[in-house]
Amino acid sequence: DLNDYNVFGIDVSQYQANINWDKLFENHQLDFVIVRATMGENKTDSKFTKNWKALKNLKVIKGAYHYYRPDENSSLQAKNFIKNVKLEKGDLPPVLDIEKYSRVQSINSLKNGLLNWLTIIEKHYETTPILYTYNKFYVSTIKTDSRFDKYPVWIAWYNINGDPNTIVNEWIFWQFTEKGLLEGIEANVDINAFNGKTQDLEGLRVK
Repeated sequence: DLNDYNVFGIDVSQYQANINWDKLFENHQLDFVIVRATMGENKTDSKFTKNWKALKNLKVIKGAYHYYRPDENSSLQAKNFIKNVKLEKGDLPPVLDIEKYSRVQSINSLKNGLLNWLTIIEKHYETTPILYTYNKFYVSTIKTDSRFDKYPVWIAWYNINGDPNTIVNEWIFWQFTEKGLLEGIEANVDINAFNGKTQDLEGLRVK
């Protein structure tokens, strides 16, 4: 349960509109922030540049994620992320967010696309990317395929009394709510626990 963890962060996108970062950090202890950068082959989150710059100035541990569109080309999706995200030493590894099944290709073909994205990204940034998905998708699609074993998992599971270890053996982040209310953000926001201590989070950062 949540009491077992004490390192927390949020993830945001354009859906949180204009965030008052100063107010947010004055009122809340956040250890990391992960922002949506890109979606599919050619879309950029409209608040990404602004959020990324703000976090850089605040010197908080930051990371970026790509929203994967299962009916679009995986190589072009990887290129879209690379074009928009310049990671620096101390940032979190890139994150692949997969939440939907494809309408046009088989599960196997979708998985090959995900692995292709992860491979291209790993080669470019020279760090192992993180895979984000929700509990049911993870159990049915990812967990049973050993090709994904090397990627750290960020699990979305809105059961604050649950134990994510029952779903993922070695999860790294647990998004336990999408309805967080924090001063400085006018919309609801996703809140995440990190599986470890502050120094473990340090170890995850890009060298």
